[in-house]
Amino acid sequence: MDEIKQRSVTVRLLYVSRAVGPQTTTVTDSILSGALHGNRKRGITGALCQGQGMYLQVLEGERGVINRLYNRITQDRRHQDVELLVLEEITQRRYADWAMAHVMLSENDPMIQLKHPEFDPYSAPGQTVMAMVHELFAAGNRIRKPSV
Repeated sequence: MDEIKQRSVTVRLLYVSRAVGPQTTTVTDSILSGALHGNRKRGITGALCQGQGMYLQVLEGERGVINRLYNRITQDRRHQDVELLVLEEITQRRYADWAMAHVMLSENDPMIQLKHPEFDPYSAPGQTVMAMVHELFAAGNRIRKPSV
């Protein structure tokens, strides 16, 4: 009997959550330190956008690994109102050089102010929010170095 090889499916996931309490450097560093260490070991790449009391995070990796990580995030006491915005199969990673890039969301940028109708990630189409995260990442606002 021929064995069927299980194909590893790579996915990109985007979620939004609200911070529990203030988004201090200590809390953010705690999230990023855990992500950088664990993500390298698990083959996860991505970007964390933080500001305005919210987190937007893109995760890329093997589907089962990403599913388990997302499940842990939904149980993390630093997050509330966690919502999955996009889950898609991919053939190429956008954040391949980043175990977890960190992008600050400036409150002075009108594109991301909560009062701006285009930036309500809880009601905007997921692909619109994903495109905005990609744009923020490409704009050079990254404050962490790549994992290479």
